[in-house]
Amino acid sequence: MNTERADAARNRVVLIETAREMVAEMGVDKITMDALAERSGLGQGTVFRRFGTRAGIFMALLGAGERGFQARVLSGPPPLGPGAAPLERLLAFGPARLQFLQENHEIARAAMGGRATAPSGPPATMTQRHIRMLLKALHVDATDLDVLAMQLTAALEVPLLLYTAPQDHNRPDEPLEDRLSRGWEDLVRRLTD
Repeated sequence: MNTERADAARNRVVLIETAREMVAEMGVDKITMDALAERSGLGQGTVFRRFGTRAGIFMALLGAGERGFQARVLSGPPPLGPGAAPLERLLAFGPARLQFLQENHEIARAAMGGRATAPSGPPATMTQRHIRMLLKALHVDATDLDVLAMQLTAALEVPLLLYTAPQDHNRPDEPLEDRLSRGWEDLVRRLTD
């Protein structure tokens, strides 16, 4: 078992909190490895060992937020958390996920380091497993439930949402997040009706 040393754990907490404060004060574009080291009072070597790259800072920030989101899904109040019917949970999951990504939009883009990569790793995996579990509970008739869950996950994950936005000049005052949430509900209802 690989256990984190106590001083390394303290440094991680300090760095994450300092990075979060810096993002709130200055925005994502102003964060550098050197500035984080200076502001945190820790050495540059500590920052580089912890994060590796500038994108690593934002991956860590996104990961901390992701753990909070996953806790809401796994044990929070219904309808997002347990206790609601599977359809209610699936309908609630899409807008909650979209809201999380919207709130963390700049951090998620910075975490990708300018590269539009396919969703992978724990967030996408958790999303896919959760959607698959709800589809199975709903007895959705699918040729391949794993592929369907993967396709639905793609509708809620980056980079699609971070780098594209449908332009509709007939709805300039309607927030994209609202339109995406309605689209999620439409998609889920078509699958489950």
